[in-house]
Amino acid sequence: MSRFFALLLLFIPGVIAAIGIKLMRDTIFDDFYSYFFYPGIQFTIGLLLFIFGLLFLGGFIIYRDRKRQKIKQKDKNKAL
Repeated sequence: MSRFFALLLLFIPGVIAAIGIKLMRDTIFDDFYSYFFYPGIQFTIGLLLFIFGLLFLGGFIIYRDRKRQKIKQKDKNKAL
């Protein structure tokens, strides 16, 4: 059951990022939606959705890899 929630947790930001890509693509190919007043607003919202989804997925992967010790921690006291 916990794997299902983890999959759902990764699926939702992926869908949000895909919607962002679709909004940006539609703006470039002159397909505007009426609830966005200007094409620039539609593109900006699409870009923000894409960045949010990508950052969430990337942060989740980094957190999981650090938790499983697959990424080396940087040593702050390392002498030059």
